[in-house]
Amino acid sequence: MNESIIEAAARQFGHGEPAIANLGNGLIHHTYKVAFTGANSSKPIVLQAINRHMFKQPENIIYNYQLVYESIAANNNGSFIAPLIPTHDGKWFWEDGQESFWRATGYIDGSYTQTLPNTAAEVYKTAQCFGHFTRSLHAINTTRLKVIIPHFHDLALRYNQFEQAVSQAAIGRLLKSTHVIAELRQRKQLVDFYTYIQQHPADYHTRVMHHDCKLSNILLDSVTHEALCPVDLDTVMPGLYFSDVGDMIRSMAATQDENSTAWELIDINADFYQAIIAGYLEGIGDSFTAAEKEHIHKAGLMMVFMQSLRFITDFLNNDVYYKIDYPEQNLNRALNQLILLEKLEEFLEKKQ
Repeated sequence: MNESIIEAAARQFGHGEPAIANLGNGLIHHTYKVAFTGANSSKPIVLQAINRHMFKQPENIIYNYQLVYESIAANNNGSFIAPLIPTHDGKWFWEDGQESFWRATGYIDGSYTQTLPNTAAEVYKTAQCFGHFTRSLHAINTTRLKVIIPHFHDLALRYNQFEQAVSQAAIGRLLKSTHVIAELRQRKQLVDFYTYIQQHPADYHTRVMHHDCKLSNILLDSVTHEALCPVDLDTVMPGLYFSDVGDMIRSMAATQDENSTAWELIDINADFYQAIIAGYLEGIGDSFTAAEKEHIHKAGLMMVFMQSLRFITDFLNNDVYYKIDYPEQNLNRALNQLILLEKLEEFLEKKQ
């Protein structure tokens, strides 16, 4: 991004000369740490240009963030997130006239993020932090939140999109996908369970969920290495119990990432899986219903299944959504997630 535009954005939110550095390795937004120097200079901020291609109404992200921040501050329950920083004219965002939408939050000194877990203890505290985040927001009426990405974790919709793609795909792509298609169809009972959840809201509550739960979205203390707070709250919106814990199982308990084609190495890290479940249940506490606790182990199955559906759907639709580096990458991603699903099924069967 043009340096002069970044500097102009920084000046909207702070006083002094801005020193700008790239922050993190996110694939969606442009994110920077800005330190200000000079007399009466402002404290450091995190400056971010929100991707307007993916988030069509970025002002809704700002609205949800402020609602979450105010709720956490009012309840004083040990949680916190960085405050939004207003512009000099009192707004929570700035548009630069070139279609970029800028917002800023306070920079939390003495913190860092980590991409991959090394120990089960790291996984546990990550899961606990995400669980506590949702529990801390129990006072929010979820109807007040904006839905940032409609039907994001709607498993029934994802399955219908998959079947529609199968019905319309070119024969060449269908032939390459026959194994994945057949195996996913064999697991349609997961869609039926999702439908059951929707029909029983008293047992499966709609809550404020993060919807992008991974280790790199937890801020850690540089000295104690304890979890401080979740970050990247752009997809915070109403959701169901399986979303966050299932996403962690998919992203942190897998021994290979979703782009791996080392099929024989794809498996479930048992220690990490147990740490996710234990940490999340500790964090969410008595907010979970008896039914949600009983079916906690379905969460990973549903999210891995959903991701395999999404990858094969995109392959059958000629790769229109996910960026690819080679022609059959989405097919391989779908197979990767299918193998992970099979390994998770085997792991859970042994636990019984």
